[in-house]
Amino acid sequence: MNTQEVISAVLVGLVALIHIYILYLEMFLWNTPKGLKTFGMTQQVADHTKQLATNQGLYNGFLAAGLIWGLCYPDEAAGRHIQMFFLICVLAAGLFGGITVKRSILVFQALPALVALIVLIAVA
Repeated sequence: MNTQEVISAVLVGLVALIHIYILYLEMFLWNTPKGLKTFGMTQQVADHTKQLATNQGLYNGFLAAGLIWGLCYPDEAAGRHIQMFFLICVLAAGLFGGITVKRSILVFQALPALVALIVLIAVA
């Protein structure tokens, strides 16, 4: 692996880690003080939406799993395509969330995916 490929893999791994953290926040911390602060909710809203958040968290876990699958795939070219697909999914989710839910999603979800995707494409 050359330096650019290592940088690309690190960035894709970072996006995967972000989504594992989002999974953790949504599935396990949603209605705790940390979750309330992170998502700017009241306890009542969090309690009423906990099942929805758990479902969201699971989807974020699938995004992370897809990125990790792409990183570990034995055929490097196919692995890059898998990574591209899941980065595009993350980017789309981040853009949609940033437009419809909270602008900070653009920075914490969409931007890392975009940077990783650009670097991955440059390496390919």
